[in-house]
Amino acid sequence: MQLSVIILNYNVCYFLEQCVLSVQNALETIDGEVIVIDNNSQDDSCEMMKKLFPNVKLIQNNENSGFPKGNNIGVAQAQGEYICILNPDTVVAEDTFTKVLAFAESLHSSQLCDSMGIIGCKLIDGTGNFLPESKRGVPTPWVAFTKITGLYKLFAKSRTFGKYYAQHLNENETGKVDILVGAFMLMKRELYLEVDGFDEDCFMYSDDIDLSYMVLQKGKSNYYFHETTVIHYKGESTVKDETYMKRFQEAMSFFYKKHFRISALFSLFMKVGIVFFSFIKMFQGKSAIKMTPKSYLLFSANQKLVDKLSLVLQKKVSFHDLKTEKMVISSSLRSGDGTEIILDNEFVSFKESIAILESSRNKGFTFKIIPKNANFLIGSNNSNERGEIIKIE
Repeated sequence: MQLSVIILNYNVCYFLEQCVLSVQNALETIDGEVIVIDNNSQDDSCEMMKKLFPNVKLIQNNENSGFPKGNNIGVAQAQGEYICILNPDTVVAEDTFTKVLAFAESLHSSQLCDSMGIIGCKLIDGTGNFLPESKRGVPTPWVAFTKITGLYKLFAKSRTFGKYYAQHLNENETGKVDILVGAFMLMKRELYLEVDGFDEDCFMYSDDIDLSYMVLQKGKSNYYFHETTVIHYKGESTVKDETYMKRFQEAMSFFYKKHFRISALFSLFMKVGIVFFSFIKMFQGKSAIKMTPKSYLLFSANQKLVDKLSLVLQKKVSFHDLKTEKMVISSSLRSGDGTEIILDNEFVSFKESIAILESSRNKGFTFKIIPKNANFLIGSNNSNERGEIIKIE
């Protein structure tokens, strides 16, 4: 088997449904498998998986064992030569795995395979904005200092100050980076096992940094691959409250204690910095006043859906009929001005949906997707907040 996709879920039933649907589409021409590990969700995640995806291997934990242990449990049952660690609040394009695996094989043919570590890809949020954590540098004490103080923003093009987000590469450039994000990590299963997987002494948050760093310690090279884009809605499994702040502090302290010898003075500075940084994260996650879209535009070929959505959303829904109109992104989506774009996955592929988000970012639009055969709209307008699900039964 070529690829095992490992998805760890916790209380994000609707996002998980969309994610697994996109993954299954992306595995149609690949010898692969999907393994979903559920960390004792209290929503209907497991019931949904059994009903809609009975052929997917589902592992039900009787406790929330954390991100590292949950993924390690999944990888232990994987059969693929490669594994992909994937968040449940992601959407992959139909050709994502084909492209990433082809890139991995190209490294093999160029005799770089023995030094290949982890491959990550371009991640965007639910409004199409690039997520800078798609590629990062090792957060050494100096690099962490530039992040906490904001120096990386002031000197964005400087190699000295721009290491935190690996700014030697732009978002549309493939190349070596040190650290990749746990939302999407593809690597050889053999290598994952060689470094003992995610460190279970860390509950969550710095586990992906630690795994990336452990792979570097083995003499491998990690790669950011820009030629496929994945939506990562972010933060769906985590309420950014005091518990979040405590776990974030513990995670960063874990990484520094494990890998760096630092002075007492710097330890104090880092502790203050981590508290400050985690407070910012916590308040970023506090719900803001949600703005109701001024108008809606449905991309579909199902005329009947217009009336149903108009009733649910209590507002007129304009219709871009894909039976008679071409999917022309640039001309049809010029200026958002509060318009919400609704993409019917029955007629708009995930790859097309991702392209629409990317090409229309910063134009004032928000976006929702209706996954194929689903009875809900799903999306996120802010990467610091939970997303939104609207039932359309």
